[in-house]
Order: sequence, then structure tokens, then C-alpha cells
Amino acid sequence: MKKGRFTIVVADYHRKYADGMVSAARRVLRGHKVEEVRVPGTFEVPLAVKRALRKKPDAVLALGLVWQGETGHAGLILRSVTEALMRMMIETDTPVLHHLVGVKTEAQARARCLGKMNRGKEAALAALRMWKLKGGSGGG
Repeated sequence: MKKGRFTIVVADYHRKYADGMVSAARRVLRGHKVEEVRVPGTFEVPLAVKRALRKKPDAVLALGLVWQGETGHAGLILRSVTEALMRMMIETDTPVLHHLVGVKTEAQARARCLGKMNRGKEAALAALRMWKLKGGSGGG
């Protein structure tokens, strides 16, 4: 069975939630090569993704949680990061799975990072699908 090579870039500012996403992603990617890179926050994710892409992985998973507060700061961060990740994906022809989750409540954070709707799991499943489309096989 051919193994895929995946990099998980995770903003671990909200560590409990980040860890939940990473654990779920790793379960899905079990049997494949997985490198993990941790950065302080969401704004640092694009730089780490850019560096990860230099190593030519089959896909990069961008994971993290952003609390949407009373100011527009979270929206600015998410918009900027989204544009940077999309640009890198298109330029490198390598999937970058954007699962930097914006939430407003603790319940939303739990559901999306620790619960059944775990975005880490969803990112890993999407990464495997993209890998298979490019000619990967086996796993997942």
C-alpha cells in the first residue's frame, strides 16, 4: 500500500481545541506519514504552510480555532489567512485543507473541535480524497 505524506499545521493558541482537531486528523491518517507543525496562532499559519509546501507533501491540513469576539479582529485574521492559503494551494497545485474554525460560543468550539463535527477529522478525510484524486491509493 502506498502511503501519503501529509503535514498538519496547527494554531495551538486554544490548545485544548487544537489538540482535539489534531487527534482526530491523526486517527484518520493512521498508516500515512504525518508531520506536525505547531504555531502560536492563526495569523502564523500561512508562513508555516508555505514552509511545509517546500517539502512537497501530498496535502497540508491547516487547523485551529478563532473566537469571534465583539470586534472585527477575528474576521480580518480569517479573511487574510484564507486568501493566503488559497493562493498557495493554487500556486503549488497541492491541496491545503482550510479548517481554521471561527466560533462564537463554547458549544460551537466543542462541537467542531472535540465532537462529532470535528474539523480535524473532516480535513483529514478531505486530504485523503484529494490525494486519491491525484493518484494515491490505499489508506482511509
